[in-house]
Amino acid sequence: MKTVGILGGMGPEATILLMQKVLRAVDAKDDADHIPLIVHQNPGVPSRIKRLIEGVGDDPGPVLAQMAQDLEAAGALALAMPCNTAHAYAPQILAASTLPFLDMRAATARVLPVGRIGMLASPAVRMTRAFDRVFQDAGVQIVWPKDEAPVLSLIRQVKAGQVQSGSRAEFQRIGEDLLQSCDHLLVACTELSLLTDDLPDGLWTDSLDCLVREIVDFAKG
Repeated sequence: MKTVGILGGMGPEATILLMQKVLRAVDAKDDADHIPLIVHQNPGVPSRIKRLIEGVGDDPGPVLAQMAQDLEAAGALALAMPCNTAHAYAPQILAASTLPFLDMRAATARVLPVGRIGMLASPAVRMTRAFDRVFQDAGVQIVWPKDEAPVLSLIRQVKAGQVQSGSRAEFQRIGEDLLQSCDHLLVACTELSLLTDDLPDGLWTDSLDCLVREIVDFAKG
């Protein structure tokens, strides 16, 4: 098994969820059958919401670049990052390390159906156009909610550990509204990955699941 380094800190719940999904993705008979991970859970990564949406705050790029170097020095053989928004800083990560970067966007594009895909993601993903190129190459047309404020509100709730009793129902409503103008939904925020229980079966993909498959395939390969 090859060791994968995880750039964490962009929501501790998301990092924990990634690790749980990686554990469940392996048909392990013993401890030694699991995927070796080195997790850099760094709460010092500057806020992507403040930097990209509000236009204030420090640049996360240099911190993520240093984390990539730390993981390489620690023995990781590839890098993965369970934060869709932070993929806007992938060029800095690639420049800082010689390791392969398991890109969540590319992994997702490979499994999405061709057509109109409704994005359930931070507005920062739209603003940075971080997914646009790889999705266009895959024949995917991105559709955004007309009102992104409720989506951002749910993301903030998860980050603050203040998920309310109606949060999952609100997320379901947002998804169903978006399906009126698209063929399939993409959950492209790992905070929102925690709210997917009530989304319509068979009509959505979670980019975190796509990254998990990429991690397992690399480690076993």
